[in-house]
Amino acid sequence: MSIAKNYIYNVIYQIVTLVIPIITIPYVSRVLGSSGVGTNAFTNSIVQYFILFGTIGISLYGNRTVAYVRDNKDELSRTFWGIFVLKIITTGSAFAAFLVFLFVVDSYQTIFLIQSIYILAAAVDISWLYMGLEDFKKTVIRNLFVRVIGVICIFLFVKTSTDLWIYVFILAFSQFLGHLSLWVYLPKTISRVKLKWIDIKKHLKPSISLFIPQIAIQIYLVLNKTMLGIFSNTNEVGYFDNADKVVKIVLSIVTAMGVVMLPRVANTFAKGQINRVKEYLYHSFDFASYLSIPLMFGLAGIALEFAPWFFGPEFSKSGLLICVISPIVLFIAWSNVIGQQYLMPIGNMRVYTYSVVMGAIINLILNFLLIGPYQSTGTAIATVIAEFCVIVVQLYFVRHEFKIKKLLRSLWKYLTAGFFMFLFIRYIGNSLGVGYKTTAVQVITGAPIYFILLFIMKSELNRKLFGVGLKLIRKVIRLSS
Repeated sequence: MSIAKNYIYNVIYQIVTLVIPIITIPYVSRVLGSSGVGTNAFTNSIVQYFILFGTIGISLYGNRTVAYVRDNKDELSRTFWGIFVLKIITTGSAFAAFLVFLFVVDSYQTIFLIQSIYILAAAVDISWLYMGLEDFKKTVIRNLFVRVIGVICIFLFVKTSTDLWIYVFILAFSQFLGHLSLWVYLPKTISRVKLKWIDIKKHLKPSISLFIPQIAIQIYLVLNKTMLGIFSNTNEVGYFDNADKVVKIVLSIVTAMGVVMLPRVANTFAKGQINRVKEYLYHSFDFASYLSIPLMFGLAGIALEFAPWFFGPEFSKSGLLICVISPIVLFIAWSNVIGQQYLMPIGNMRVYTYSVVMGAIINLILNFLLIGPYQSTGTAIATVIAEFCVIVVQLYFVRHEFKIKKLLRSLWKYLTAGFFMFLFIRYIGNSLGVGYKTTAVQVITGAPIYFILLFIMKSELNRKLFGVGLKLIRKVIRLSS
């Protein structure tokens, strides 16, 4: 399947994973309030640590390893079962540790127990197999169906603030069913094999090498909410969590390319085609800049008028937080290209690990310093600075392998077009005030400004993409006539 089709499928998958909960947010925010939203985010952040230690980087490792051996069914089958059995052992150990934690903790016990379904979901998740095979269609269709049912259940059964446990159960169980449903396709893809202990054991060490950077990434993805809950309150966690979800929705559109490119680059690298690998990366980095910059400026531009009507007046602060966090869309887009699309597929985990560990340490220190005086705003600032440091470190270490000027050659055009789009969006926001109509006008008029300005500045990528789009439209018209 082509990179373009896989990218589209993976964008859909990422958006399904994040947007479907977002669809319910205006309703859930009003029913559960900032305390309920914050309680869900805080307890989930704790459970994510058990998932992290249970999966120990196996999903990323599995994706890459499957890409190496996908042309040999016998080797593919042995690799799959070895990795899966290892994952069952590690997630089983993590679940046992969670039960000990549940016995010790004296608050939110019911919510924690329901959140543990996510650990079971992680155990049966085999989406890494289909991603390594570059077969994203199955993952998208199954998850879309299950999550739509979940949304319907939320509107049917979550009615008051006392229904928080029902909301958490629906989200967790939907994810469990989504992962479990992928097993339907397995007999057509994988054969049964007789495993030896060595077939399982050999995957442990390389998985752990991916586990270290995953710990670091988790620190500034999840520890933010944990520290906010400890040093501030669940209301602040709620404000930050809603802002974080909106930014991640936008971010998923950009980072979807990373999941698509990882197996393609890994397979190309395994064949020794180094120059082709680098060309993939130059194009991918340019595309990431082209797409992430308008999304970054667009988010910052609409946030103040968007948050109060979307989440409810109680969540006005989330608008400010979206503005503060929005630069991570660009920074993570870049680090996704360098880290997940290059360093990880070629096996250079040392640099990748160093960069994310550096970001995690900076994030941890800044959270300690900023949460007290600035609460959720301090966490947002810490997140942005940490992500900036990650990409700076990565660019520094690959400066001899890639021409940095070539990577950034069109950046000034994207930044210029994005900045003027931002000014226009803010003018509309200040003029029309809070309301869904304002957001609609900002989006509908802002996006064309960005693309028109790029045409004026003669952006090569902009011209190519619109050229492809026009060809597709003409093809559809010819077929329909």
